[in-house]
Amino acid sequence: MNDVFFVVPDTIDDPRQVSGGNRYDQRVRDGLRAEGWTVHLLLVTGRGTGWTARALAQLPEGALALIDGLLVFREPEAVAAHRSRLRIVVLAHMAAPSPGGEPGGGEPGADLDDAVIAALRSARRIVATSAWTRSQLLEQDAADPHRIVVAHPGVDPAPATRASAAGGRLLCVATVAPHKGQDLLLRALAGFADRDGWSCTLAGSVAVAPDFVAALTAVIDAAGLAGRIRFAGVLDARALDAAYADADLVVLPSRSESYGMALAEALAHGVPVLATAVGGIPEAIARPEAAMIVPPDDPWALHVVLQQWWASADRRAALKAAALEARAAGRRWDDTTSTVAAALREAAVEGLRPEAVPS
Repeated sequence: MNDVFFVVPDTIDDPRQVSGGNRYDQRVRDGLRAEGWTVHLLLVTGRGTGWTARALAQLPEGALALIDGLLVFREPEAVAAHRSRLRIVVLAHMAAPSPGGEPGGGEPGADLDDAVIAALRSARRIVATSAWTRSQLLEQDAADPHRIVVAHPGVDPAPATRASAAGGRLLCVATVAPHKGQDLLLRALAGFADRDGWSCTLAGSVAVAPDFVAALTAVIDAAGLAGRIRFAGVLDARALDAAYADADLVVLPSRSESYGMALAEALAHGVPVLATAVGGIPEAIARPEAAMIVPPDDPWALHVVLQQWWASADRRAALKAAALEARAAGRRWDDTTSTVAAALREAAVEGLRPEAVPS
C-alpha cells in the first residue's frame, strides 16, 4: 500500500500563515511523493467542530490516513470514531494545544484531556517531531512506546553567511505571539537603547495575537526603539533566506517550543543562536558550542547574554566558527520522510479487526 490520505488544515500552503507545522507538512507531502507514494491531500477548511469528522467520513474503508495533530486537538472524538475503519497515523507537532491553535508550540506542562488521549491511542502509529514531544506524550499515556517514533524536521543546505564586525544584526523568526516570547526580548533590548550599532528584525505573522503585537509596539515606542526594531511579517522562502544571510545572531526567546526549526535553519546558514532552555530546543541545535542558552521567561538573562555577546569579539568569533561547523551536522529532510514512510508502512500492514487496535 503506497496510497495515503494526508489530512491537514487548509492553511498548509497559505503564504500568509507560514509556520513550522505547515512547512513540516509540506516537506512530508512532497518527500513522500518523491519516494513514490500517492499522497491524497485532504484539506480541513474550518476551525470549529464537525469539519474533521466530515473529512474523515469521505475516506474509504481501510484507508491509510496521516492526520495532522492539530486536527486531533481540535476534534478528538472524530478521530477516535474511525479507529476501526481507518488505518490512522497521527503527525504530532506538539505535546499539547498551542495558544491560539497555532502549530508548533504547546503550553508547558499542559495536560491532555481524556478525549485527546483516546484519539491519540486510536492511532496505529504516532510520528512526533521531537524526542521531547514523544516523551511528553508517553508521560501522559497517550501512546504505547513501540507505536510512537520521532521524525525530526530537516534543514536545507544553505550558503555560509558572513558576520558583521559589530555583531549587531539580530533576527527573531517566530509567529509574534506570547508563547514565542518576543516581549521578553524587547524588555532585554530596552536596556540597550543608548547603545549604537544594533537592530532587530521580528519575522513572523502578526495576525495570530494582534493585542500582543499592539503591546509590543507600545513597548518599542516607550523605549525609543522604533528605528531599531522592525516587524517584517511573514517571509517567503527566498526572503527568509535573505534574512538569515543578513543576521549575526538569531534569537528565539520562547516560553514553550516543541523543537525550534528556526534555530536549526539559522545554524544551517552558519548563524549562531540565542535561545531559552525549553521543550525540544536542545534537539534543534546541531553544535551546542554555537548556541547561548538562557532560562525561560527571564529578560534579564537575555540582557546579560546580549551584553556579553557585544562586549567580546572573541566570543562572537568562537560562536560563529561553531555555527559554521554546524552547517554540516544538520538533519536532512530525506531522513524525515524516510521515518514517516516507515511508520506509514507499518500501520498499513496492520489489520482492521477491532482487537488489533490499541485500547
